[in-house]
Amino acid sequence: MNISEYENSQETKFHGQGNFLFNIYLCSIPLDFTLVPAHWHNEMEIIYVKKGTGMVTVDLTPYKVSQRDIIVVLPGQLHTIQQFSSCSMEYENIIFQPSMMMAAKGDPCTEEFFQPLIQGKIIFASYYPSGSAQHPALSGCLDAIDEVCKSFSSGYQLAVKGHLFSFFYGLVTSTGTPLPPQNHKSLGRLKEIIKYVETNYQEKITIEHAARICGFSKSHFMKFFKTTMNVPFIDYLNEYRLIMAARLLTLSEETVSSIAAETGFDNVSYFNRLFKQKYQCTPLQFRNRN
Repeated sequence: MNISEYENSQETKFHGQGNFLFNIYLCSIPLDFTLVPAHWHNEMEIIYVKKGTGMVTVDLTPYKVSQRDIIVVLPGQLHTIQQFSSCSMEYENIIFQPSMMMAAKGDPCTEEFFQPLIQGKIIFASYYPSGSAQHPALSGCLDAIDEVCKSFSSGYQLAVKGHLFSFFYGLVTSTGTPLPPQNHKSLGRLKEIIKYVETNYQEKITIEHAARICGFSKSHFMKFFKTTMNVPFIDYLNEYRLIMAARLLTLSEETVSSIAAETGFDNVSYFNRLFKQKYQCTPLQFRNRN
């Protein structure tokens, strides 16, 4: 199960079909999960907080978010969603391909905004708190999309696209002009190792191997990862594996030993100990509760 499958396992309010690449997911922290691990994708993502408080990080910048706050995650941006302290949070996850907004060559919207956005040549601010000047226009578009997706009446695709265009207009007017992309040297290498963990967490991964992927010595890699992610690499790797194991416990009927092996743990006792430290219960107790 990679991060895309992990995200798509959440409750789906609406699934896009064919060339209409638009999805809304309703998620709850910690009811569904306590953490969405650091990842990125080619789609654009809008996180719209409905209730409670949580923490969202975009390109290593953390934001404490609460009811009606909006987070904009652009294609390729590294991001994570997690529980804040002992708080709970319900949020709407809107994911779509910017390409669905693009027209033929010569269209100014495509050439000035959407094509550069997809190519990573421009960015917008990530955080729009409920009290900000830009919030009413942006939240109005998202609320209107919610209304449209309650009934899916004839022509709803036109309405969704129209509100998304208005949302982008709100982003543009909030910054005056789109911002140039940030030059964060560590992000590229960090994304390489995170993507490697995401696709190979079932296999044996050593610090030496991870360091080679980044082109670092072992000691430099350990310092680099701890500095940028605020957690040692092995702890991050085990955290990712445990999250995937928790999902398998709720989505499958496989044995605990099979799930431990499938998520990269070659010692069941070690897996059980780490799992209990994280979730305050055994894997079987977790399965029964969920």
